[in-house]
Amino acid sequence: MRRFLYVAPALAFAAVAFFLFHSLSQSPDRALPSPLIGKHAPKLYLPALDAATKGFGPRELSAGHVTVVNVFASWCAPCRSEAPILERLARDDRFALYGVAQKDTPARVRAFLKDVGDPFQRIALDADGRAGIEWGVYGVPETFVVDGRGIIRARIVGEITPQLLDRELMPAIREAERAS
Repeated sequence: MRRFLYVAPALAFAAVAFFLFHSLSQSPDRALPSPLIGKHAPKLYLPALDAATKGFGPRELSAGHVTVVNVFASWCAPCRSEAPILERLARDDRFALYGVAQKDTPARVRAFLKDVGDPFQRIALDADGRAGIEWGVYGVPETFVVDGRGIIRARIVGEITPQLLDRELMPAIREAERAS
């Protein structure tokens, strides 16, 4: 009986550790699906980061071309890691690449973009995070694919890696092109 008192906590810990470790392998986008997929992008205009760029809203998102909207922040380490992939995406003229700087300041965002590169055609500022709430963003980075009619076709939670680019983002862009 005494032996059980020593073994039981170890078994309980092992079971909890197994389930926690197993939950790490689940993709975050499956954990919290977006209710906006298949619906129009939020009807709000996002102001420009500063005078050097333009903001965007429903008119720009339904202008007949696919748009990839990347929500990022200067303080976000995965945003820094995905910057080379965004630079690569910016060279593809089949779609527009817009950025939303969330809970940040223009000066910090400009310093960040000077350091990692600025792939965005338009950059909006969501200083207080309210636009992020409308878009269903719960962390940065997040990336949305919007078809030419302004309908959100995909949401990718987290850093865009080469694997996610090939497996999820590019197929979502092709699907949005067909829907436009």
